[in-house]
Amino acid sequence: MNTGRNVYLERLTPDNCAMLLIDHQTGTMLGVQDIRLDQFKSNVLALAKTAKANRLPTVLTASYPEGPNGPLMPELLAMFPSSEVINRPGPISAFDDPRFVEAVKRTGRKKLIMAGVTSDVCLMFPVQQALALGYEVYAVYDASGCWDTVSEMVSILRLSQMGAVVCNWVAVCADLQADWRNAPERTLPIFAEHLPFYGMLANNQSFTRVQAGTKSS
Repeated sequence: MNTGRNVYLERLTPDNCAMLLIDHQTGTMLGVQDIRLDQFKSNVLALAKTAKANRLPTVLTASYPEGPNGPLMPELLAMFPSSEVINRPGPISAFDDPRFVEAVKRTGRKKLIMAGVTSDVCLMFPVQQALALGYEVYAVYDASGCWDTVSEMVSILRLSQMGAVVCNWVAVCADLQADWRNAPERTLPIFAEHLPFYGMLANNQSFTRVQAGTKSS
């Protein structure tokens, strides 16, 4: 869909985007080797919490969860008990499953924030198809991951060449927050838990305010 404008110049807001979490399964995640597994899991949960905090329509999907890929991360299922989960019996690309395509349509959003395991397949293929259908895609690389660093870098290049915005979870979270005067409690806990240095900064600021209040009184 060519609208004659750069659609990515429009900022992300809680009202214009949806979150698609693809194949974050207990088996497939073991194959991610370009980042420490604990850090990778933290990134995935941070992105999911960003969706929940901003009340984004969220679609979860898993590829052949009865097989070696394993079920979805239990933390995701617990976080989104009311969100639709598409268990795909065969299609490798989520967009090859009509139920997933329909679930995305039902969100009513044209901007899709997408992450998947792994970047070169489970993220790449549906991003390509979503772009072809006219969606605007934000591919979150650090909540996706790949078999090795070179494969991840090549995937990032391909995603960018196709026309997706490649970004990390922090950029998504900050864009949705937009202004710290607007309910900072929505974002600060996510940063504090999954971006530790910023949690320390927030603690320092709180301590400084308490000290200032004590001195003024």
